[in-house]
Amino acid sequence: MPATDPYTVRLAPEVHAYVQPDGGWCLNNAGFVSDGASTLLVDTAATERRARALREALLATGAPLPRTVVNTHHHGDHTYGNGVFLPEAVVVGHASCRSEVLAAGRQLHLIWPQTDFGNIRVAAPTVTYDDRLTVHVGDVEVRLIHPGGVAHTTGDTIVHLPRQGIVFTGDLIFQGGTPFVPMGSLSGSLRALAVLRSLGAETVVPGHGPVTDPSAYEATERYLRFVADLAEKGHAEGLTPLDTARGADLGEFAELRESERLVANLHRAYAELDGLPEEAPLDLAAVFADMAAMNGGAPVACHA
Repeated sequence: MPATDPYTVRLAPEVHAYVQPDGGWCLNNAGFVSDGASTLLVDTAATERRARALREALLATGAPLPRTVVNTHHHGDHTYGNGVFLPEAVVVGHASCRSEVLAAGRQLHLIWPQTDFGNIRVAAPTVTYDDRLTVHVGDVEVRLIHPGGVAHTTGDTIVHLPRQGIVFTGDLIFQGGTPFVPMGSLSGSLRALAVLRSLGAETVVPGHGPVTDPSAYEATERYLRFVADLAEKGHAEGLTPLDTARGADLGEFAELRESERLVANLHRAYAELDGLPEEAPLDLAAVFADMAAMNGGAPVACHA
């Protein structure tokens, strides 16, 4: 039987991944690096309850509470739990991640007002970087890398542990789930895959779904190129993103979770075909309405 409760995976003596099955809406991954004296945490969780469970799982390994929390991007499933680790920890992220967290505010509350998120205090990164930043946890070198443009969001951070051959991708990779680029860039997400490949890591911790390997890059690229081809045809025929999505044959991608994200990704691809800047905001109300239409009329549900 597949796991349904969050679980911890030891990837190296100093490194753990924290996986929340099944990786669907609001069920993100986290991870931590600890030498027994200090700890760096990668991402938190969507609710206070889940962030506290992450905290307890971290402590159960013998690691001390984190002094540093790194956010891979601003989305609430990765950042809402930041406050659980304050004031002991400093939150670090890309400069655009900070501005996006502050601008988004209680973003998940707006999308899923019926969800019990608990006592959430929006806590943006207070230490930011622009290109690359290296943090040391004992002898472990942790490299924070911006992919060089807009990808999943404008403020993504790749967390690379070169000696251990481990990378935390944030939502640049969804293992077993449909990629999601409406708040970023389709073309930029493809460029980010080249950055991930260049790191040569053999162990890949995705933003959602089980720990995997570099084969996830090829799977993600195939899907994104499928979306790009679909968008070109639909756009040329004057079809809406919803009409294009409804007429699509998902083929090898039919088994991915959250297939309704196809229409959201087409909205972004259409915007790029229209010549809008990669960071141009979409009408998210329209995007989520179209996903609901793809979902049989039911709004997408937060599983946290």
